[in-house]
Amino acid sequence: MELRHLRTFETVARTLSVTQAAKELHYAQSSVSDQIQALERDLGVELLDRSQRRVRLTPQGVALSEYTDRILKLLEEARWAVARPGAELAVGALETVCQHLLPEVLSHYRSLHPHARVRVAQDNRGELYKAVRRGDLDLCLTFGAPPADASLRAETLAEEPLAVIVPPGHHLAERGEAGLEELAREPFLATERGCGFREMFDSAFGAVAAKEPVAEVSSIGTLGACVAAGMGCALLPLVAVRDQASRGEVAVVKAGDTTLHTTVTMTWLDRNSANPNLLAFQAVLRQQLGG
Repeated sequence: MELRHLRTFETVARTLSVTQAAKELHYAQSSVSDQIQALERDLGVELLDRSQRRVRLTPQGVALSEYTDRILKLLEEARWAVARPGAELAVGALETVCQHLLPEVLSHYRSLHPHARVRVAQDNRGELYKAVRRGDLDLCLTFGAPPADASLRAETLAEEPLAVIVPPGHHLAERGEAGLEELAREPFLATERGCGFREMFDSAFGAVAAKEPVAEVSSIGTLGACVAAGMGCALLPLVAVRDQASRGEVAVVKAGDTTLHTTVTMTWLDRNSANPNLLAFQAVLRQQLGG
């Protein structure tokens, strides 16, 4: 019984999809199928019910899945129990988190653990969660809750207020406050669908109007620059626009009839929970961001 076969089976059992498992593991679908069949030959039982189009576990597959989760978790615990204290920690985060929240966290972590090595990756939420599942990242920092997934663990670190930003000469700039219904009548820019910031935008205005942005951009920096240039308004975490507002490039308008906020969340692989470097970094995150 090969370890890689168990990892592949765990992914298939969790996703109930050979296609999805192949994507997560960066294997061809045929390779995933071959590994499952090799595991079945080793055990002398069928693990997947192939009588229907959708992947289903046989009773033997369900039983093995429970053991596989424990085996892989124990393996990770053993690996981290003998790992060097200075082993690399891989952290992923959204663009905004990388720019505005992570630098002080990293600086404090390094002051406490001078021999620690940290690799930081920036990406969107979906790709960050995939990287954590694959084990490419030890932890990721995002806004909002992660998708429901038994292989992941998550913890909310802090609430982050959302802010509406408008161009400096906008008629709402001096007033500094407006209701959602009034704001909904203004032209808004937003990120692309599937992005967490777009979900915040749709959620905030969904209750008062089916609002479509006048433009979609992929970068938060570009979004702020477009607002400063007078193209429209935007809804973003306050931490992402505070510097721009202090320079007078945009004005912040409070949504007066409601409190808009999101959460800063750290997500990691459950079976990686015993990693001492991860535990040390999580402690710093709680101290620095948890307030």
